[in-house]
Amino acid sequence: MKCFVTGASGFVGANLVHELVARGHEVRALLRPGADERGLAGAPFQRVPGDVLDGPLLEREMRGCDWCFHVAASYHLWLADYAPMYQANVEGTRHVLTAAARAGCSKMVYTSTVGCIGLPHADAAGQIIPTDEATPVAESQMSNHYKLSKWRAERVALELAGQGLPIVIVNPSTPIGPRDVKPTPTGKVIVDFLNRQMPGFLDTGLNWVHVQDVAIGHILAAERGRVGERYILGNADGNWTMQATLGALAEITGIPAPAMQVPYWVALLAAQVSERISGITGKPPKAPLAGVRMAKYKMWFNPAKAIRELGLPQTPPRMALVDAVNWFYEQGYARR
Repeated sequence: MKCFVTGASGFVGANLVHELVARGHEVRALLRPGADERGLAGAPFQRVPGDVLDGPLLEREMRGCDWCFHVAASYHLWLADYAPMYQANVEGTRHVLTAAARAGCSKMVYTSTVGCIGLPHADAAGQIIPTDEATPVAESQMSNHYKLSKWRAERVALELAGQGLPIVIVNPSTPIGPRDVKPTPTGKVIVDFLNRQMPGFLDTGLNWVHVQDVAIGHILAAERGRVGERYILGNADGNWTMQATLGALAEITGIPAPAMQVPYWVALLAAQVSERISGITGKPPKAPLAGVRMAKYKMWFNPAKAIRELGLPQTPPRMALVDAVNWFYEQGYARR
C-alpha cells in the first residue's frame, strides 16, 4: 500500500513509519520545516514538507495513496496562548481527513488519545475498574486544553465518518519504547528516573503499552478496523500504579526507586505557583497544572475491543520498559 503519514517525526509517527516500511508499504511523510527527524533514521520514505492546515498541498500529495494515517498533533499541557493548538488539532484534523477523501484514500486512521475515553472510577469495594470505548463521557470532562482540543478533533473525525468517509479512530494509552526523541512527558519520567532526578512520586496510574504495538495497531486499524469505531491501543496487563512502575524500573536498572509519595495537594500547590511564574516569564512550568490534575486519577483502560477485533499485539509492559531504558541509554539520555 502507498501510505501518507502526518506527524511522522513524532514518537508514535516515527515508529509507525518504520513498521510500515518493514511490512513493505511505501510511505509519504508530512514533515514541518525544521522537524527533528532522528526517529526516522534508517527508514526509506518520501518527504513532504508542509503543514496540516494546507488543504490544497495535502490533497495534492495524497493522490495515489491508499491509506492516510493522521498522527500529527500539538501536545502541550501549558501554553501562553492555546489558540494555535486548537487550530492544529481541530482544524488540522478536518483539513487532513477531507483532503484524504478528495484524494481517494480508501482508509483513514485518526490518532486520538485515551484522554477522550471516560475516566475509571472505583466500585463499591474500592476496586478501580478500567474503562473502555463504551464508557459514557462528555466534553465537560475534558479537564485541560490539550484534552479538549483532541476531544473536538475526535468529534470532527466521527462527524466525517458519519458522512461516509472511511475513518477509523485509535486511542493510544501510554506508549513507551524506542525513538522517543523529545522525549514525551512519560518518556521523561523514565529519563528522570535513570538520571536520579525523581525525588518522589504521586499516587497515580497509567496503562503502559509498547510503542511498537501502538504502531502495529494503526496498521491493523487500516486493515481490519470498522469505519466510525474507536479502538483503545493499550495493554490488558499494562494498568500499573506509578509506584509499581518505579519498582519495575528499579529491578531493571538497579537504581533505587524513590520512596517518598508526594501528597496530591502539595503537587497541586507547587504547580499553581509554577504556572504563575510561567505567566510572568513566558517559560513552560516544570510541573504543569494540567499534568498534576490528570495525575489525580488512575488512567486505567481496557483494550479488549482492539485485541478482539484488530488482533492488537500484547508485548509485556516490562519488556516495553526494558526497551525504553535501553534506547535512552544507547542514545545518551542517561549514563549507565
